[in-house]
This record gives sequence, structure tokens and C-alpha cells, in this order.
Amino acid sequence: MTQKEIQSILEIGTALSSEKDYNRLLEMILNRIMELTHCDAGTLYLADGDLLRFKIMRNNTLKTYEGGDGKEPNLPPVKMSHENVCSMCYLENRTICIENVRTCKEYDFSGPIRYDAMTGYHTQSMLVVPMHNRQGDRLGVIQLINALNDDGSIGTFSPELVPVVETIASHRICAFSPEMIPMVESIASQAAITIQNVLYIEEIKNLFESFVRVMSSAVDERTPYNASHTRHMVEYGTHFIDYLNEKANEAGKDILFNADHKHELLMSIWLHDIGKLVIPLEVMNKDARFLPEQKTAILHRFEKIRLLTQIAQLKGMISEETMQNRVKELKNVQETILRANTAGFCPDDLRDAVCQIHEKTYTEEDGSTHPWLEEEEFQMLMIRKGTLSEAEREVMESHVVITDKLLSEIRFSKELSHVREWAASHHELLNGSGYPKHLTAEQIPMEVRIITILDIFDALVADDRPYKPGMPIEKALNILDAMANKEGKLDPELTRLFIESKSWEKVQAEQKNSEKEGK
Repeated sequence: MTQKEIQSILEIGTALSSEKDYNRLLEMILNRIMELTHCDAGTLYLADGDLLRFKIMRNNTLKTYEGGDGKEPNLPPVKMSHENVCSMCYLENRTICIENVRTCKEYDFSGPIRYDAMTGYHTQSMLVVPMHNRQGDRLGVIQLINALNDDGSIGTFSPELVPVVETIASHRICAFSPEMIPMVESIASQAAITIQNVLYIEEIKNLFESFVRVMSSAVDERTPYNASHTRHMVEYGTHFIDYLNEKANEAGKDILFNADHKHELLMSIWLHDIGKLVIPLEVMNKDARFLPEQKTAILHRFEKIRLLTQIAQLKGMISEETMQNRVKELKNVQETILRANTAGFCPDDLRDAVCQIHEKTYTEEDGSTHPWLEEEEFQMLMIRKGTLSEAEREVMESHVVITDKLLSEIRFSKELSHVREWAASHHELLNGSGYPKHLTAEQIPMEVRIITILDIFDALVADDRPYKPGMPIEKALNILDAMANKEGKLDPELTRLFIESKSWEKVQAEQKNSEKEGK
């Protein structure tokens, strides 16, 4: 092997080892080996049980190239048999070099000959090399066809000219040089190791992504009031990222998100609520201002007041009319309290009514006086928006701190190095009113701004929240617009683009198509 050939092998090995994309790697392997051997056509097969599957196929003469996009060529797989040359190469883990397939009787070449008849091609010389690592583990086979003794292709021609052109073509086709075989074997071995490493990396990546989805699902499964939140955000985010890239392309600019950047942001979305794993369910699932036991205690108290009123009437302490008026009042008050208990937003008139109820008292049989509403109960009903008290809201808001703490225990790869920061900052707002760190605009990166928009949008339109019904899309978009352009909480340009993208409509369309396919 010459110094030049050794240098060529090293350069190819370096190129292969630097490629991490699986489909591009397979493409590069076949292309580089075809260039090195100066052949006209080639196929890369990978083993799948007792089959060899086509992965990449290239024919320079016919100008056909399949498999580079990750889609396998539309050809039936090769069954393992000792008659087929590719199968024999794989089964016996040895290189097979054939000068002329048309005179070779050792293997079944009916397939290539039928292919030639259909396409007008002329298959003559062949080199088939197994791909195996240093341990001898086999991954597949590289099949090279028609080594050429000068530059250029065989040429294209119509089927009726096949006999004439085959004669001409055969003078340009030569056997694969024996000196070339060790070089091809060496590169095939390097290729097998690289493929295996890429597959290992892909397996680890898939394992991590599966773990992330499981953890996210665990959060959502804890409560019926968060069942699809993260998944919806990922779906909206996927379409919104694609839309941002489309707009950049239209403007002749570099895209904002390449594949790795997009993956990193989506992983941040999947993990943004991971801290909710440890938030108490009585806070997570709180669909009213009162806890169930508090509501029971109040209803019990009102029933007691009613009974005491009836007893007072029976003892002659109050009139029948007074008793009836008091019972009617108790019923109205109870309805007011229950309405305030479940209201998503408590308006002033309802709050005033609660204040009047808070001033009322009743007398026990022992003569002691007690309020109709205890102070804690009154304070809960005075919550203006939502169902959580200040203390409960602090517990709920702590999920971002816990998210940060949990993600700090994961050693993220370089490609995912921002996941922790982005995921734990999704409640920060540009005007500094967010939490937990009260970051301001200059401290909040674009990716966090996007997550925040997605999070707020889904929270507004979700119909599975304990404290409110789902909001119409148009109203939710108006709120986003106000938060961006009036309150200074959201990024105005990103908010405008999100509204313009109509990402939710694309998600809804996908869901409808999925439902149709499922029927």
C-alpha cells in the first residue's frame, strides 16, 4: 500500500469519524469508497435479522441515487442464502471479488441481470466487502459495481442499443484491483465502527428523550388538571420554531434554529414543569378556594346555625317569621359563599357580599358568640383571582426552583447545555415581575421568551384547569398581545409572530388527521 493510499485512508477515516448524522454517515461511506475505487455504482446494506436491507444505492451512469434522505430504496431486502453474493459475503465475513458476473457460476446473479434488462445497464465487475468492527461483529455489506479504467461514466442508452453499448462499455470496465481490496476492507471496518458508535449515541439519545417524556408524563399524570399541558406546548413550539425558520428564509437570513438548537429548546419545554413532581396534590389539584374539609366544616356550621335558629323558635325566643327569614338568609349566604369559593375571578360585588357575611355572628347554646365565617375562611374567599392563597401560591411557584434543582443533577451534553437555564426560567417576565429571580428583559434569552409565550397560551386555552374553563383562542391572543404591548411582560415581536404563525391550528389539524387514521 503506497503512502498516498495510506494518507487517503486516514483522510477518509477522519471524515467518517467526524460525521454524527446517521443518514449522512451512510451516504459518506458509500460515496468515499466509490471515489477511492473509481467504480460506477454501489450499494450499502445493513443487516436486519436474516435479511440485508438496502440503505444507500448509487448508480452514476443511470443517475440514480436513493437512501440519502433516510428513506430506504424501494427494493425488497436480500434474504440470507449461500447463493447470493452479498449474503455469502456477510455470512462468511469475507470479501468477494468477481471480474465478470456474467461468466461467474458460483453465485446467483439473476437479480443484477434482470436489473440490467429493465434499465439497460451493464453489470460486469463486482467487489463485495463485509462491514465488521474489531471484535468481528458484522453490521452489513458494501457492494461495488463496475470498476472503471478511466474517468467518466459508462453513458446512458436506450434498451434497444444494449448489445452495442455493452460491447463498448465492457472496454471501459475493469476488474477491481487486488491491491485496492485491503484499502476498501480497512475503510469498511472503520465505517462499521463509526456506524456502531453513531447508533450507540442515537440509542443513548433516544433513551434520554424517552426518560424525559416519561418524567414529563409523570407530572401530567399526577393530576387531571395538567394532563396535556407539556405535550401541547411541545406541539405548538415545534410548529412555531419551523415558522420562525421559514420567515428567516423568506427574508434571506440565516435560520434561527438548526436541528440541534431546535432539539435543545424542545427538551427544555419537555422538562419545564418537572418540579411539579413534588408539589403537593392538594395545591396542584385545588379547584376551589376552600379545601374539601374546609367546605365541609362551613356547610356543617351553617346547618348548625339553622338548627339553633329552629330551636330558638321552638323555645319561644324568636318568632316563626324571624326563624323563616333567618333560614332564607342562611340559604342565600351559603349560595354566595359557594359561588365565591369556585369563581375563577372574584368581582367587587361578590367580595363586598363576602365582607358582609364575615361580620355576621351566631350564638351557641352555651351563650358564646362565633362568626359565620372564620378569619382564614374569609381570607380564602377574598382571593381575587384563582384558587390559591398567598402561601399556597408560593408553594406552587416553587416548582421552578425545584425544576432548577432537579435539572442541576443531570450532566447535560454540550448540545443540551442550556436546558436547565431555559426550563427553570419560563415564569420570568420582561418587566421583572416574573419569578423566581425577577429577571429583566436583558437577562432573558429568546428561547425563554418563547417558552413563556407557549406556557401562557396553553394555560389560557386549556380546558382542564381546576379554576377556570378554557378560554376562546381569540380572547387568549388578545391577552397575549396586551401582556406584550401594554404590560411589557412578553416579547412583542415574538408574540406577534406566534399569533401570526397560528401554530395551534396546525396542531388541531394534525389531531384531526390522526383521529381519522385511527378510525
